[in-house]
Amino acid sequence: MKINPDSNLVFEASATGSMTPSELGYFFPAEFAPHAATWLSWPHKEASWPGKIHTIFPAYAEFIKYVALGEDVHINVKNEAMKSFALEHLLATGVDLNRIFFHYYPTNDAWCRDHGPAFLVNPSAEEKKVVVKWNYNAWGDKYPPYDLDNKIPIHVAEFRGIPCFKSGIVMEGGSVEFNGKGTLLTSEACLLNPNRNPHLSKKQIEEYLYGYYGVENILWLNDGIIGDDTDGHIDDLTRFVNPDKVVTMVEHNKADENYTPLKENLERLHKLRLENGKQMNIVELPMPREIIHEDMRLPASYANFYISNHAVVVPTFQDKNDDKALEILTSCFPDRKVVGVNSLDLIWGLGSFHCLSQQEPLI
Repeated sequence: MKINPDSNLVFEASATGSMTPSELGYFFPAEFAPHAATWLSWPHKEASWPGKIHTIFPAYAEFIKYVALGEDVHINVKNEAMKSFALEHLLATGVDLNRIFFHYYPTNDAWCRDHGPAFLVNPSAEEKKVVVKWNYNAWGDKYPPYDLDNKIPIHVAEFRGIPCFKSGIVMEGGSVEFNGKGTLLTSEACLLNPNRNPHLSKKQIEEYLYGYYGVENILWLNDGIIGDDTDGHIDDLTRFVNPDKVVTMVEHNKADENYTPLKENLERLHKLRLENGKQMNIVELPMPREIIHEDMRLPASYANFYISNHAVVVPTFQDKNDDKALEILTSCFPDRKVVGVNSLDLIWGLGSFHCLSQQEPLI
């Protein structure tokens, strides 16, 4: 079926009678598939890193440097002043500015994984790439306002001149993980939380996932890690590194609050099956030590890495397990450089590199 490529055309949810992306043959590729670009929203909200936002930019720029070695990077900024500020940090870090593109799309915050565009592809369609715009409510209306963030997917679709489908329900990119072959991983703690879509049952939520992500197999884990204000995003728990292998966080200290929920998730993973009926290959990643700032436990996790064309950028925490985590992930990505970037300051914002970025697939 041909889709009108009018850049102003936004398709409403299935209630309008429009076909879903899945019905049109579109699906969400795995993060390890080739990228055309990475999308970011430059950090600027002091309240997200209270008292520390000035400390995060060196690590953020270093992250961009590694990503830009293999693909274009598109950065949403409010105005020329924010662009100039960003350029100062990128220049200081030695980022290849030939791969950097700025867009005057203002945002409320920096978490582009959750408010950014979800790109779907269909290699056999005339319009090979589309955007899905989910509703974004800042993780259950925890951090209003978020009106500007909600506009980002439409801005990006208009910039690319591709159709944009509006699902009509709340969903965040960090809450879902894909193997690119039809399987989606998520968590009950997040997607079934009444602060997202209280009017929908688990089955109804699954129907939206099938229809707007183009998957056929949905696997549910349970709780997230302590300190995660997203109510259990999967990108702090378990990640696909290829179509049949995941890395998953484990806590070996039985006295740690994360021990029981991560143990339960690991047990679930062993029972779950992929779209082809096979069991996943499961690689365990150790948790870093407990990190406390201003009496708050922070959601530090090595699983919040970002897979770019050139490198896998992993948050590190000046912890004894940093090197072990990097070694494990290096074995999982033989075709990419695995690099650690200090995330001790970034994690005060309760997220890291994966939370801050959204990939655009190459097709």
